[in-house]
Amino acid sequence: MSFLHSILLGLIQGITEFLPVSSSGHLAIAEHLLGIQGASEIPAFFDVLLHLGTLCAVFVAYWHEICDIVLEFFRGVGDLARGTTPKRVPPARRMVLLIIVGTLPLFLVLPFKDKVESLSKNMIFIGCALLFTGMMLWLCDRMGKGRKSETNTRLGDSLIVGAAQALATCPGISRSGMTITAGCFMGFERSFAVRYSFLLSIPAILGANILALHDALKAGVVWADVPAYLVGVLVAAATGYACINLLRYIAGKGRFGYFAYYCWAVGILVLIFTIV
Repeated sequence: MSFLHSILLGLIQGITEFLPVSSSGHLAIAEHLLGIQGASEIPAFFDVLLHLGTLCAVFVAYWHEICDIVLEFFRGVGDLARGTTPKRVPPARRMVLLIIVGTLPLFLVLPFKDKVESLSKNMIFIGCALLFTGMMLWLCDRMGKGRKSETNTRLGDSLIVGAAQALATCPGISRSGMTITAGCFMGFERSFAVRYSFLLSIPAILGANILALHDALKAGVVWADVPAYLVGVLVAAATGYACINLLRYIAGKGRFGYFAYYCWAVGILVLIFTIV
């Protein structure tokens, strides 16, 4: 893989991972159009590295919250061991529980992992998935303002958001788009829906990367391509951090619908070029 292709894919990953337009769909389209084989010869290896890069962006953007969540997780374990319960559950500890519950639906996808990954070669499916993502974003923009945050969100709400995240394992369906939209449907306050979506991505990305990295290492690594891969990772991390801040701003304005038109345009173009 050339450095130019690596940089291009890093930009695509960094921009589309957090903006609700489907990073997996865009990477599949880019690889199909550019005829890049270097990343696909090693099962998901470059994709793993790119996702790790954008995961670093989440840690930088939400560092203080993540530290509080980790501390409250261990404090909660300590309370369970002692059989004690605080009179008022800290918001960070509630967030720990919401993230755990929201992650559970992903385990239902594991038996179908190979079939889901194979969909990245089907441009017709990706085009239709982008149209579906656009429709959900368009509906999200027309939802009333919610009032729920980590202090009053029910576990059933987080389970539904987690189910939306599980559906978004299909290429072309945006993970952030589906989780934010599902959160808004459940009555989440928009800024909380965005924050919960990003924090919920941490175990999802880590788990997917562990599974994919195991497969990649079994297949072998072309070490000559690693420098190019690392450049793509740095680009993905930097652009991902910028896009997190952009989406925070957009959430405050409630303008997710703009992304719907983009997804519709890309989806229609993919279908036209694939069929023709």
